[in-house]
Amino acid sequence: MDELDERLMRRALDEARRCLTWGDVPIGAVVARGDAVLAASGNERERRQDPTAHAEVLALRGAAERIGRWRLDGCTIYVTLEPCAMCAGAIVLARIERLVYGAADPKAGFCGSLGDLVRDPRLNHRVEVTSGVLAEEAGELLRAFFRARR
Repeated sequence: MDELDERLMRRALDEARRCLTWGDVPIGAVVARGDAVLAASGNERERRQDPTAHAEVLALRGAAERIGRWRLDGCTIYVTLEPCAMCAGAIVLARIERLVYGAADPKAGFCGSLGDLVRDPRLNHRVEVTSGVLAEEAGELLRAFFRARR
């Protein structure tokens, strides 16, 4: 495992843990250019009562605001859980170069599990994907959250 990928995934896991304070599903995302973090966020659907307030979307918005443009060329997004269809679409539209995610999501993941939107050859942009980075830690955080809610 690449040292930078592991370090930035740990940062995404920190963002995921913060979600627990407001009762949201613990998923975190970080957008970086090289080793410089541009934005980081956790899920805020419950906090904002906004169905689009996924960690990835919030981190993409923050990164675009920080650099002053919507094209996030040369950036990598680190996400603790495989992105859903909405987030995968946002990643493609933001022109993210690379996606690194932790745990696979066989029920809703759209970066290899249910579909593969980020690498669809019919689209005008494709994203390089690295999966399984700190997958066990990311998966256990989610399992513990849902066990506590049952």
